[in-house]
Amino acid sequence: MSVTELMKKAALYVRNAYSEMKKPELVYHCLAHTEHTVAAAEKIADHYQLEEEDYAAVYIAAWFHDIGYLSAPAEQHEEKGIELVSAFIRENGGNDSLVGKVEECILATKMPQNPVSLISRIVCDADLFHFGTEDFETTNKQVRKEMEARFGQKIPGKLWRIKALDILNSQKFHTDYCQALLQKGKQENVDRIKVRIEDDNSKKSKKHQDEFTDQTEALTEDSKKKPTRGVETMFRTTSTNHLRLSEMADTKANIMITVNSIIASILVSVLFRKLEDDHRLIIPAMMFLITSLVSIVFAILVTRPNVTQGTFTEEDLTKKRANLLFFGNFHKMSLSDYQRGIDAMMADSEFLYGSMTRDIYNLGVVLGRKYKLLRVAYSFFMFGFIISVLSFVIAVTMFKK
Repeated sequence: MSVTELMKKAALYVRNAYSEMKKPELVYHCLAHTEHTVAAAEKIADHYQLEEEDYAAVYIAAWFHDIGYLSAPAEQHEEKGIELVSAFIRENGGNDSLVGKVEECILATKMPQNPVSLISRIVCDADLFHFGTEDFETTNKQVRKEMEARFGQKIPGKLWRIKALDILNSQKFHTDYCQALLQKGKQENVDRIKVRIEDDNSKKSKKHQDEFTDQTEALTEDSKKKPTRGVETMFRTTSTNHLRLSEMADTKANIMITVNSIIASILVSVLFRKLEDDHRLIIPAMMFLITSLVSIVFAILVTRPNVTQGTFTEEDLTKKRANLLFFGNFHKMSLSDYQRGIDAMMADSEFLYGSMTRDIYNLGVVLGRKYKLLRVAYSFFMFGFIISVLSFVIAVTMFKK
């Protein structure tokens, strides 16, 4: 069985398990949470462009990481999940290497998380992806209801908020991708809980309740003004489109280079030998050759890389004008200097989003230059080809040999 088929079968296996073994008390650790974890794991794994087996390990681990809740105590659900996934992979022809990687990823999600490899860090961050999103408020309520059902008693809201705040403060994202993407959202969730806890402790009159409502509305309004997942999606989609357009331009330029190289080779090796016998073809042949050469030159200019300085200064970081997302701005820097710059960028959302904006703008400028040169190459080839062919026809039909 191929890896792709194994991944599809893993998804079907887990969905069937949740369908057949219904446990209403699993308000949070249900199929919906598993599907959200899988989606987050795919998103993070795509960013790191994992090898096929590593990608499969992340995908399968995300599906199986909470399946142990269906048939084992909550405290042992990771071990039960490992047992089930190991049997599943081996029964479907998977190798021991894949089994080991999946087991490592699931075991790493045990609280407190302790991932040691990139794939286990990806699964851990996918499991708690909601900590840095607007979904945290909903999932936090679901976890509370599940805990109340498990222990058979109500948990006071004040006590639960303190526990949730401790968990948020102790948790950290393990991949640099999630640190950049989710850290700000996580801090906003921390701030909201702190506001609620302060309200619990104050025990003031209705006036204080009105003030708290105003504060909550202000926080909500402020969060609307800040970048959300829609902005992240916009940046990702725009960058992807720019890269695809750049690949298309390079492909078209390569086609132009190949076609005209063949034409030039034929002209030089075959046709020019006959010019001594038939002088009528000299001018058409030269026009054809010039057309091919000019087209090749413009096509090469499309694909020719630009040489950049490869460094940034302290002033660039201070004024937030260094684009650390483009290799041309740091390829000559040391790792420590680059790491310092990246840390400064991730700690400042304005710097981060400004860098992403400049990166997209610069990609657009490069694309504009490429397509302008490509248009010149295709236009010159089209008109030159037509004129050259017409000159051949005229030379042969209207002039005697």
